[in-house]
Amino acid sequence: MDFKFTEEQELLRQNMREFAEANVDPIAAEIDENSRHPAELFQKLAAGDWMGIPIPVEYGGAGADYLTHALVVEELSRSCSSTGFTVSIHVGIACMLVLLFGNEEQKKKFLTPMAKGEKLGAFVLTEPGAGTDVMAATTTAVLDGNDYVLNGVKTFTSNGPTGDNYFVFAWTDKEAGRKGMSCFVVPKGTPGMQAGEHFKKMGLRSSQTSEMLFKDCRVPKENLLGKEGAGLAMAMTGFDHGRIGIAAQSLGIIQAALDESIKWSKERVQFGKPISRQQAIAWMIADMAMDLDAGRFLAYRAAWMKDQGLTFSKEAAMAKLFAAEAAMKHTTKAVQIHGGYGYVKGAKVERLFRDAKITEIYEGTSEAQRMVISGNVLR
Repeated sequence: MDFKFTEEQELLRQNMREFAEANVDPIAAEIDENSRHPAELFQKLAAGDWMGIPIPVEYGGAGADYLTHALVVEELSRSCSSTGFTVSIHVGIACMLVLLFGNEEQKKKFLTPMAKGEKLGAFVLTEPGAGTDVMAATTTAVLDGNDYVLNGVKTFTSNGPTGDNYFVFAWTDKEAGRKGMSCFVVPKGTPGMQAGEHFKKMGLRSSQTSEMLFKDCRVPKENLLGKEGAGLAMAMTGFDHGRIGIAAQSLGIIQAALDESIKWSKERVQFGKPISRQQAIAWMIADMAMDLDAGRFLAYRAAWMKDQGLTFSKEAAMAKLFAAEAAMKHTTKAVQIHGGYGYVKGAKVERLFRDAKITEIYEGTSEAQRMVISGNVLR
């Protein structure tokens, strides 16, 4: 077994680290404090061809593999997990849905500008009464002539206020059960679709999240992605890809927590010596480093399996579950290592702590991941 990155993977990872240090680190605290979407940063990401890493060159992407995409999300999240997540949703779900299920015309119309970073994708599935229980959704799409008419309310839409292409899931035949949901690409500005205001969240504050309202929203038939009735299966495929991104995001958070903890523990002196020489602190750092490596093996394996064309649903769930819970655990420890200073606004570990919690919730809660894993193991 070869655990080394290829030269291209290592080069792109290092390039993203340098990009993040130069462009993301200086604004990370400010965009968190002001819940601001940094449009200027995403223009730079687009200019650097970072917004479509695993998308083929003929559709505007970089033509790299999915593992490289995971490395990019990890390095971005090490500097700002909101930025890493925005890229993860855009590439891992929105772009991949068109790549996997779109026809040639849809790929040229929707995928190419997204992969180039000219348009931002948004995933529109969750509803006020339908989170983990996707089947409880109530949004409908009724065929009327050459258009589908969408009606309903969605919530917790990632990239909601800032998106350009919205991937909306709605019932085309509720009676058909799991084969009754479909997916539509709805461009920004379509009459009848309205984004709500950005939610004021505990963490991940610069990643824009909102309700999406659909009232007699007419979408042309050619914007149906894939086949009618295939929406639920497409959403689950999107989650499989997206969970690798969340695992990568969580790894970036853990790495940042470890970086900050090592630096602080060597500088902070108590009882006449740096606290890094106190066994209690040293062991916390050892546990961080161990779980970071373990999480990387899980996440990189899932991405590698995707690149090999293998089934990776269980592996993606394992990676997301482990890395997310490790991120919450170790950002808590990072705040503990910093003591009172870690509890103060402006401390990076305070931001990391707030950002980590959502990784256990979105794109499938930790409980939902255990359902996926156990279902695969017991099948």
